[in-house]
Amino acid sequence: MANASNLQFIKMHGLGNDFVVLDGRQEPINLATEDVRAIADRRTGIGCDQLITLKNSNKADVFMYIQNADGSTAEACGNATRCIGALIMAETKGETASIETDVDLLHCQSENDGVRANMGKPRFNWADIPLAEERDTLHVDLNVGALKDPVAVNVGNPHVVYFVPEVDKVDLASLGPMVETYPLFPERVNVNVVEIISPNEIKLRVWERGAGITRACGTGAAASVVAGVRRGLLERKTKVQLLGGTLDVHWDEDDNVYISGAAETSYHGELNMDELLRARTKNG
Repeated sequence: MANASNLQFIKMHGLGNDFVVLDGRQEPINLATEDVRAIADRRTGIGCDQLITLKNSNKADVFMYIQNADGSTAEACGNATRCIGALIMAETKGETASIETDVDLLHCQSENDGVRANMGKPRFNWADIPLAEERDTLHVDLNVGALKDPVAVNVGNPHVVYFVPEVDKVDLASLGPMVETYPLFPERVNVNVVEIISPNEIKLRVWERGAGITRACGTGAAASVVAGVRRGLLERKTKVQLLGGTLDVHWDEDDNVYISGAAETSYHGELNMDELLRARTKNG
């Protein structure tokens, strides 16, 4: 195991959805939940939506282990997939990258202005979301405040998508956690609110499970377009406006969902876990 006191890291982001990336391919890295929370803390740590640990893979170029800011694990993350794809392509000087996760094998390719990731096939069965009981996933009977009649879909992780007249008038900071932790979702859920601008453009805000409101969410963009297509509201190629910028989503005729957009490296650094934990404890 690598020395947890001093760890090299890379800070990356996709449209402001930000990540701390640790490389555990040479020496394994195992952090406690409190370590993850200390790193993700935006006041006393580095700050991030998710912590990404790279591991060796027998099936792909790399294995991507995802932990949310609260220390919980996540099965998928679209923007992290694109960022790690960019990292691997920079290492190999190639145009493609394969990434193994806990639930899937994902593929990325370089584009002129960023990275395109194939997020696989969406799932709609209630047990695959998962829901605690059988429900119609195209019209879930779950109304919370101004949020009504969502679509449920799994795009590597669980999402509900609410269509609203104006996303900026939704109190997502209050309603998001109420939906995320609703008993219907045994593994909690990501909450998306969508305003339709046209059949091929939407405005999206996301409450991300384990992270809160994020500037962008790749799987949320994918889930929202898939939900809109299922409802007959959107085309299979749709631009998604997020707080941090725009993602292009394409749900193709072979049932694969692609997301395209910028993937950036902010900086490289070294963190000292002992110091981070002391700072977090001292500042409550």
